[in-house]
Amino acid sequence: MSDRMMTIGRRPTHPGEMLREEFMPDFGLSVAQLASRIGVSRQTVNELVSERRALSPSMALRLARLFGTSPQYWLNMQRNVDIWDSFDSERDLIESIEPLQAAANA
Repeated sequence: MSDRMMTIGRRPTHPGEMLREEFMPDFGLSVAQLASRIGVSRQTVNELVSERRALSPSMALRLARLFGTSPQYWLNMQRNVDIWDSFDSERDLIESIEPLQAAANA
């Protein structure tokens, strides 16, 4: 993978970490309160904030509505984590793929 595609030296912030460290404390929300407000189980929220669950588009919509953000804000965080994790687990295979060269006179 090119340096341009993988620019940071650490795993991106998981959306669950952002919830746990920034949003929930700022709004004084417990796992149970957050779950109740967005209509999901405590287990679902707990797995997300514990970073054992990926954020779904449905969850992104719920969180965006609750916190006044955009769904893209949440999905971009998840996408960055997913790309990082995939590259980390498949680094040798990805790096073994020979890039196509653009035609010189195209």
